[in-house]
Amino acid sequence: MSNYKALVRQMTLEQKASLLSGKNFWQTREIPSLNIPHMALADGPHGLRKQAADGDHLGLVEGVKATCFPTSATMSNSWDIEICEAVGQALGREAAHHEVNIVLGPGLNIKRNPLCGRNFEYYSEDPYLSGKLASAYVKGIQSEGVGACLKHFAANNQEYLRMTNDSVVDERTLHEIYLTGFEIAVKESQPKAVMSSYNRINGIYANEHPYLLRDVLVDRWGFDGIVVSDWGGSNDAVQSAIAGSHLEMPTPGRDSIDFIIKAVKDGTLKETILDQRVEEYLKVLYETHIDKKVDADYIAHHQLARRASENSIVLLKNEDVLPLKAKSKVAIVGDFASTPRYQGAGSSMVNPFKLDSFLNVVGNHDIEMIGFAKGFDRYGKHDKNLINEAVELVKRVDVALVFLGLDEVSEMEGHDRSHMHINANQVEMLKSIHKHAKKTVVVLSCGSAIEMQWSDHCDGIVHGFLSGQAGAGALMNVLTGKTNPSGKLSETYPIEYADCSSSENYPGMERTSEYREGLYIGYRYYDKKQIEVKYPFGYGLSYTTFSYSNLKVSEEGVRFNITNTGEVVGAEIAQMYISKDQMRIHRPVKELKGFKKIILEPGETKEVEIDFDDYSFRYYDVSKHEFLVEDGKYFISVGSSAADILLKGDLNINGVTHTSENQDILIPYYLGDVKNIESHTFEHLLGRSLPESNFDPKAKLGLNDSMLQMQTAKSLLARLVIKILLKLRDRSYHKGKPDLNLFFLSSMPFRAIAKMSDGNFSLEMTEKVLDIVNGSFFKGLSGLIKSFMKHRKRGKHVQ
Repeated sequence: MSNYKALVRQMTLEQKASLLSGKNFWQTREIPSLNIPHMALADGPHGLRKQAADGDHLGLVEGVKATCFPTSATMSNSWDIEICEAVGQALGREAAHHEVNIVLGPGLNIKRNPLCGRNFEYYSEDPYLSGKLASAYVKGIQSEGVGACLKHFAANNQEYLRMTNDSVVDERTLHEIYLTGFEIAVKESQPKAVMSSYNRINGIYANEHPYLLRDVLVDRWGFDGIVVSDWGGSNDAVQSAIAGSHLEMPTPGRDSIDFIIKAVKDGTLKETILDQRVEEYLKVLYETHIDKKVDADYIAHHQLARRASENSIVLLKNEDVLPLKAKSKVAIVGDFASTPRYQGAGSSMVNPFKLDSFLNVVGNHDIEMIGFAKGFDRYGKHDKNLINEAVELVKRVDVALVFLGLDEVSEMEGHDRSHMHINANQVEMLKSIHKHAKKTVVVLSCGSAIEMQWSDHCDGIVHGFLSGQAGAGALMNVLTGKTNPSGKLSETYPIEYADCSSSENYPGMERTSEYREGLYIGYRYYDKKQIEVKYPFGYGLSYTTFSYSNLKVSEEGVRFNITNTGEVVGAEIAQMYISKDQMRIHRPVKELKGFKKIILEPGETKEVEIDFDDYSFRYYDVSKHEFLVEDGKYFISVGSSAADILLKGDLNINGVTHTSENQDILIPYYLGDVKNIESHTFEHLLGRSLPESNFDPKAKLGLNDSMLQMQTAKSLLARLVIKILLKLRDRSYHKGKPDLNLFFLSSMPFRAIAKMSDGNFSLEMTEKVLDIVNGSFFKGLSGLIKSFMKHRKRGKHVQ
């Protein structure tokens, strides 16, 4: 099928409008009379989560069995393009096996702040690394004929009130930090779809943002796929179609269809625009249509998941304890060893085909396991008996392997963390063990950065992150030396949360989230302010050592030698950073612009080449509204991490002469003093006045206000409803089994009642509910009954 225009000409206006919204939670509408099939979508950042048609959004309904690969936060530590593409290909294969057209992933939002509850789904604090790895995933997925969907576009960096929050970010920071990863992935891998985020960006909802969806995504980057709303994230179906969105998910029913029909008839929406959106949708539909049975080798995929995890494990500390010596007597301590934390909570939760635990795989290696002790309560309850049991066990062994990490309620969609600690009972146990054990190795399981003031109470730290269904075997291979660890951190680990540049204004608590720190997040900030960190961006140890030498810089890129100076084979991740003075424009000290992973035998030397590309020297010029290259001398740094620069060179580049900024006003950005930026300084950076950031507790609530705001509603009934909902939500959280749908409900806007009701509730009915919430009970109730009867008479079906 290629003549989509001819097919569209055969459609009625209603049929065309119907194709721009979902039939149910995971499928679009079909048109049998024209032999147009439905499209099936499924979650899949690190494994396929295909649910039944009546499934939910947040993973409470179990999906089909699938391979749970390491999460994106884990895979990014591999810095390995090839392994990421291989995982993407396996993911695409399983999607094709289950007749899924579009895999909703990968996610590549930037880790602006360590507390974002969904950081485990994202790659990095750096846009270049994020974009390159996402490109590999997309290429892999789409090699199987399935479409990939980049998400969440854009500036979606907090979970709290994510559906109503407005990300207030200056133009340069938006393009250089929060859009560059998407740009790289779109240009290099041509994804079939992009998912718009829930939030507003500078006052406009992402799904109806013409600048982002057309000017940037299509006109500048050449995107030729479809834009899909996040589930319940569409505000106005007509404005979304005009802006460039194609598919409103999941189930808005007749409302959106009727709004589009009316808009075409009254001229608000040109039918030619509607036809264009339908043609673009049909193109992707037929390009991703699965027309034959596809097999998937789940045993091979399990082995791939283990290899991917091995490539991503980061050795953070090793004081003559690892790898474990043959016949070592070991004790295994910690609940995470028996019940692994291998993925995060939310819409990405995979029902694993197979799940290894450390206790089940330890017997496959040449060490002697003396015993296992639970050690601590997973969710933080103090239990001295568990600690004592663990202490008595470790007295009998050569090495205590202590499994620590974040529990399930600490990392979840819809909820941000309140701190960067692991539970205090784990730290207490570790300190007690360290006093009595000969050697202590901590094995970490968490998908987000944590504070690690306890690191002096152990001899080694192996970070497995959220390592997927085969992570236990991968960790065992690293601990015993069968695999030499080669992962390096894709985000900085600060000493404490207060060191983070956005710690003073994260998250946005009411209407807005102000990105006052600008460009300076992660290593860009710590470098600028010369703040000591626990573990720098790009850091990771090995069981061997490497030396760098003989740097050569040319107009094409850099060449240098790496030698394995140790006694075992190992892989090194070389990183190239580029910097320039800030005479005319403020800049980070250096920025990642290239990397390469090299495997070397003992004593072997290889020449490494890293080419410059379109992203190497550019900056975003807000006066020209485009990326330019400033002329002058650039400094090239090559090293093993952002803090361990081993080779330096420079290169003169011809470019434009940038007009100097107003440095007097922007001096904090030149100095990196961005933690307490004053409003007038941020307004100068924005180029406009700041929007109102606080809720008005006296104002009536509207369709785009969150359910959470019912706490100040005029209706006693509404206040009681939200009080009960929040009580149930918090109770589930404290029990360690968070009800994710309650978290979703508490922060969703009222309009989402209709948008996610499978057509059973209309926007007009929602407006009458709001009358009740706003204190007009009888008016609202009578209006609700009338609108219900009207909606029932209208029906849900498409003609």
